[in-house]
Amino acid sequence: MIRKASILAAATLIAVAGAAFAGTNTFRTMDTYDGQVLAAQNGHTLYTYDGDARDVSACYGSCATEWPPYIANPTAQPFAKFSFVVRKDGQKQWALNGEPLYLRANDKKPGDVTGASVSNLWQVARPA
Repeated sequence: MIRKASILAAATLIAVAGAAFAGTNTFRTMDTYDGQVLAAQNGHTLYTYDGDARDVSACYGSCATEWPPYIANPTAQPFAKFSFVVRKDGQKQWALNGEPLYLRANDKKPGDVTGASVSNLWQVARPA
């Protein structure tokens, strides 16, 4: 079982590293007091929203101010379990397994997890 988990973790790291060379936004993992989390390239924690449908973001207006969508670079390409959700304004938002990914405005430094379980609707994104 441990060997299987190690192989899956290695495959995820290879996919993430491959994205870095493809000129896309990259992802990384961060160790926090809430455990290991999926983070944006700058180390800020990524979150998912239980109010979203698969491949559809429901977070706009004041929601998107507090929870900025993690927008992909225009040249980014989907890879592994990472895909895009097209927002109402046409921007591509990163998604993990079809779940749109967000940052938290209150997270001020890499590794902050101020959005963990907010209103029981926001979840920390975990490495695949």
